[in-house]
Amino acid sequence: MTTENNDQQVNLTEVGDNVVDQKTIVKKKDRALLLSLAIFALVIAGVAVAGILSLKPAEETIQGQADCETTRVSGKLPGRIVKFYVKEGDYVHKGDKLVSIYSSTVDAKLSQAKSMQGVAASQSQKVDRGTRDELKNSAYNMWQQAKAAEEIAQKTYQRMESLYAQGVVTAQKRDEAKAAFDAASAQVLAAKSQYDMAVNGAQREDKSAANSMEAAARAQVREVESLLEDQVLVAPCDGEVSEIYPHEGELVAMGTPIMTISKLYDMWVSFSVREDKLKDFEMNKEISVTIPALGNKTTKLQVYYIHDMGSYAVWQATKATGGYDSKTFEIKARPVELVENLRPGMSVLLGKPEATVEKKKK
Repeated sequence: MTTENNDQQVNLTEVGDNVVDQKTIVKKKDRALLLSLAIFALVIAGVAVAGILSLKPAEETIQGQADCETTRVSGKLPGRIVKFYVKEGDYVHKGDKLVSIYSSTVDAKLSQAKSMQGVAASQSQKVDRGTRDELKNSAYNMWQQAKAAEEIAQKTYQRMESLYAQGVVTAQKRDEAKAAFDAASAQVLAAKSQYDMAVNGAQREDKSAANSMEAAARAQVREVESLLEDQVLVAPCDGEVSEIYPHEGELVAMGTPIMTISKLYDMWVSFSVREDKLKDFEMNKEISVTIPALGNKTTKLQVYYIHDMGSYAVWQATKATGGYDSKTFEIKARPVELVENLRPGMSVLLGKPEATVEKKKK
């Protein structure tokens, strides 16, 4: 009996140990499940926080673009490009030679204009000089001949008048002598007028017309010569040759742009700013900017131009929410100090402008 009792006690102990082991395993499983749920909850919370942070709008950065004043070089002479004295990228000074153009057509027009000027000048000189001496002498001789004929007709008439008074000749003869005398007197007057005309020369109106024709011919010559002045085009200002359009040997028409000169000393930056941001931009205010192409160099610009870009430049429509159409304004600003290596086309970044003080106008 004692042995049997001992065996039963051993079996009960083994059963108790197994129950304890099973409870321990269950507890461990519960702890692992709770830990997994906690980790999952933390992951969900982290994702939610990250999503909320990602939905928060970042601070807006306004981007502008550097630009400069440019001058297009063109000429009045239509012709063929003979030679370029510069190339793209060269820095030129005012008055430097840029390009040579040749036009055979304009050369021919100049020769024609000079010939017409010579003809007009000769005609004007002829009118101013008056009648030739030979014509004057001829008119004078005709006048003297008429005077001699008048004297003979006068004497004949006087004789006939005397004889008529004596009753020797009839009244018919006397009247014929009187008619011949009157005709001779009229001939004298006509010859005298011809002589005066020869001496006086052309009329005042004819002289004025001849002088005007000569002046018109001279003006035509100057017009063609002004075209030929553009045979060699020179730089109208200092700057860099940024672009050349035609090539040597090509034909160019009158007024065709040949090259562009950029005035790198006259730089400015253009921004497109929504109107709700205009409160930070006022005339003559200084703003701080960053230039990425120059190693994120910072500099200051001064606002000098603010203008509406028009209804076509609506930045954001808000009427659906009961608001208004927010338009875009163009703002231009110049560097306060010279920025080395700043070139047209470079991006310029603008954060929120610093608190600035308006410069006093001189």
